[in-house]
Amino acid sequence: MTDTKTRILDTALRLFNRHGERNVTTNHIAGELGISPGNLYYHYRNKTAIVAALFDRYQGHLRTLLTVPAGPLTWEDKMRYFEGILESMWEGRFLHRDLAHFLHQDPALRERYKAFVEDSLARGLEIYRRLRDSGLIEAGDEELRALLVNTWVLAASWSGFTHGLNPDIADDETLDRRLLRQGIYQIICLEAPFLRGEALRHLDAMKREYRLDETALDRLFGAVGRVRPE
Repeated sequence: MTDTKTRILDTALRLFNRHGERNVTTNHIAGELGISPGNLYYHYRNKTAIVAALFDRYQGHLRTLLTVPAGPLTWEDKMRYFEGILESMWEGRFLHRDLAHFLHQDPALRERYKAFVEDSLARGLEIYRRLRDSGLIEAGDEELRALLVNTWVLAASWSGFTHGLNPDIADDETLDRRLLRQGIYQIICLEAPFLRGEALRHLDAMKREYRLDETALDRLFGAVGRVRPE
């Protein structure tokens, strides 16, 4: 049976992702769980502590993702990383949508986030270097670092970008997730000029896997979204 602390986090995450953290109170979370506010406060003294615990969960998942298996990497490994990034964007979308707010209101979280970003970028650079060693990417060290930072910024900000253009999408989780998939497509486009070998041969297949259909593109980008790739 799931313990109360885990149930609190699971419920808070679902409500935050759906309604936004600012629109959800600890009373809402307790009511959804069918427990008293006092029971919730026994485990988490306030909403800030819940957000911090959810951040710990998020960074743990991402650190597990950003590991490098033994041996040469393949384009399937790239797909595994893409799927992992998509899942982290989806599970932590409330954090991405309002990150500046969280970091401003909680100085301790801000310091932990800085350390998290530094660690994640170091792990990501190692992955890119291994992809280069495996003949899937051709780029110098400076180019790899720039690509890594651009990829990080895109992945971290994409949820906020799509939600800003479509504030009602949280009510339609199917569309919300599809719009996040387009973020992976954008990352693939960032990497495309550097791909080599089997990664380059599978580029079109990777794009098709994550590119939105015309209806969703139109909703996200308007007229620009209707410009289909050749």
